[in-house]
Amino acid sequence: MPNTEHPAAPAAAPAPVPAAVERLLTELTPREKVGQLNQRLYGWQAVERDRRGGFRLTRRARTEIDRWGGLGALYGLFRADAWSGRSWHDGIRPEERAEVAALVQEEVARGGRHRIGVLLSEEAPHGHQALGGTLLPTNLAVAAGWDPDLLTEAAAAVAAELAASGVHLALVSALDLLRDPRWGRAEECFGEDPLLAAELTRAVVTGMQGGHQNAPGTDSVAVVLKHLAGQGEAVGGRNGQSSVIGPRDLRELHLPSVRAAVEAGALGFMAAYNDIDGVPCCANRDLLTGFLRAECGFDGIVMADGRAVDRLTAMTGSPEAAAVAALNAGVDLSLWDESFALLETTAAQDPRVAELVDAACRRVLTLKHRLGLLPDTDPARPVPGRERLTLAARTTDRLSRRLARQSLVLLHNADHLLPLTPQSLTKVVLAGPNAHDVTAMLGDYVPPLPASSALSLEHALRRALPHAEIVCPPGLPSRSDLGGADVVILALGGTSHRAYDDAFADNGAVAGPAVVATAGEGVDLADVSLPGDQDDLVTAVRARSACPVVAVVVAGRPHVLTTVTEHTDAVLWAGYPGPHGADALTGALLGGCEPVGLLPFTALRHSGAVPVRYNDRHSAADVYRDAPDPVLFPFGFGLRYGTVAFDHLTAAVTGRSVHVEVGLTNPAATEAEVIVPLFGHRTGGAVLPRRRELLAFRRVTAPPRGRVTVAWDLPAARCFAEGATARARTDLYVMDLRTTIRPHQGSEDTAWHDNGDTTAPEDGPRPAYAPVCSRPYWP
Repeated sequence: MPNTEHPAAPAAAPAPVPAAVERLLTELTPREKVGQLNQRLYGWQAVERDRRGGFRLTRRARTEIDRWGGLGALYGLFRADAWSGRSWHDGIRPEERAEVAALVQEEVARGGRHRIGVLLSEEAPHGHQALGGTLLPTNLAVAAGWDPDLLTEAAAAVAAELAASGVHLALVSALDLLRDPRWGRAEECFGEDPLLAAELTRAVVTGMQGGHQNAPGTDSVAVVLKHLAGQGEAVGGRNGQSSVIGPRDLRELHLPSVRAAVEAGALGFMAAYNDIDGVPCCANRDLLTGFLRAECGFDGIVMADGRAVDRLTAMTGSPEAAAVAALNAGVDLSLWDESFALLETTAAQDPRVAELVDAACRRVLTLKHRLGLLPDTDPARPVPGRERLTLAARTTDRLSRRLARQSLVLLHNADHLLPLTPQSLTKVVLAGPNAHDVTAMLGDYVPPLPASSALSLEHALRRALPHAEIVCPPGLPSRSDLGGADVVILALGGTSHRAYDDAFADNGAVAGPAVVATAGEGVDLADVSLPGDQDDLVTAVRARSACPVVAVVVAGRPHVLTTVTEHTDAVLWAGYPGPHGADALTGALLGGCEPVGLLPFTALRHSGAVPVRYNDRHSAADVYRDAPDPVLFPFGFGLRYGTVAFDHLTAAVTGRSVHVEVGLTNPAATEAEVIVPLFGHRTGGAVLPRRRELLAFRRVTAPPRGRVTVAWDLPAARCFAEGATARARTDLYVMDLRTTIRPHQGSEDTAWHDNGDTTAPEDGPRPAYAPVCSRPYWP
């Protein structure tokens, strides 16, 4: 179990800048320094095949190297998807990656006076987005498993794949909270709760970087976490637009994952597109420098999101001023922008800008030093190789299968219909839009898969039930299709599949109507009902069928499942469970594994009620006249096939610590995997309390016919409201159990602060959190 029980560590002092970096800074020309801050090329356009089938740099890449005397970073050298246009027909295959990486490094080093290597950055939100890259379930699916330890293993395996390919930077979604299901990128979120998201983010960093604080290990990479900050709170769920967040909610909800990442040693962050209170994150000095560096102690690099710096021209009026605004805020490395290329001229005219360029270049070179990319430094990692890549991919695939099984959530199971008994099934009807679609299991940011590398639900069922007749009509099953059926399985949900004939914006987001996708980047929705006529399909099948109806919902966002729940006998949910998703779902349907996941979001009863979150300060019940009960399933909900019993929830406050225990009994003859969340309702403080908050969680294994005690030792500051005195109280909840705690016996004038200290209260209300927003600077 991760470290969810201890207060945040104090900010660490930045590591000293290596002497090699300072020496290089004195030798680089202004142009070479600016070149280290640029990442303008699309990597898939940097190499091409020669007549003999080998690889060479393109003219475009050579021009860029010659212009700057090297390259700061190169994005997406191995990327393959609809936006890049690369496929198995013309992309870089797994066995070719090491060769191509070595070629690029040698050509970049040769093109500069100092032989400085280039940072190779690759998308890896849930596996490497490259031909042959092994995929994991999406973040939303992983969050339903509540298992940071397994995610740490899986992230380490993905990092080993990347390192074996010569990659240095993994761009990983982790910081966004699912605060509005209309947002197309909901699948990239670790749910709606800040503690759950923070612990899973910590797991990603620890796994990717090998647990090393200052430099990745031999089979690891540096992680660049995205997106900083608050992008999941954009108004209306509209991608990259304004986020209306007060300073308190920003710190309480959206920044805990950032702190957790810094504590774990994260070496990079990506500044988001959105603005907070009118200040774009890429120009927000209070956020990127004041909070991230000064307050948290971060000493790595900040990368801008794709073309985000160029977008600042709407505020600054010119690309030159946009570049300075981002640089001054704390952005070190651009992505595809033209603005940063203008810094050479601006720095020559203004010594303040020259100092900012030096500071950013120092941070980029320090990261390169850590990764062995500077001359006369230890390469730090073995040379990329095919055997290492193959071994890492096998490990990733095995862990991906385990994550897929953990990600399943049982929402409805009337009369204990599930699991089905395979031996009793002679005819199964499988219908719905996701019945035959392999890509619907995968999510966004995925490469094209080789043939037969993943199964559809239809294929998985046919393999698991070789003796049964599997009927798969293309649309609504006819009465003939349904005749004699033992069960109807409806494969519902959405897809983030990008078609090669989709239109894309210059940052890779879907632009205009998507051909296939109903979710993913650029696919925001005003209505989060199930796409198309799926609700009509459910009601029609229910009306025609005399046998039980089971719904399997695979989706990248929380959809309204009211009709599905009312007209089916069982509902199994999965959030893009990955290439092994169909096997996992089939196993759960037929009893091969038990779904024990818990929802990482609030499932709504009505689309018009969005957004509703479990940790809001006010209830949404009885507010809308036409939707008095807007919540269908609460955050943390999930059924199981077996039964477990909780008892004796107790808590004791001693000084600055709270000890909590709860008993768990498993009456079954087999082991039981159980997720145990501890919620609290904190009252008596200086701010309006949230309705409930996740205070801690554990994933435990209960032995057959056995009992275990789950215990936490939590800092008192987490358990009591900010500014709470001895008269305050907190109600603790584990499932249906509740107990109440009060501050430790002592002076009633004691106030609890969020840093764990107790001090005498000040006269009047406690000052509000320091804002994280600022006016940008430009000449």
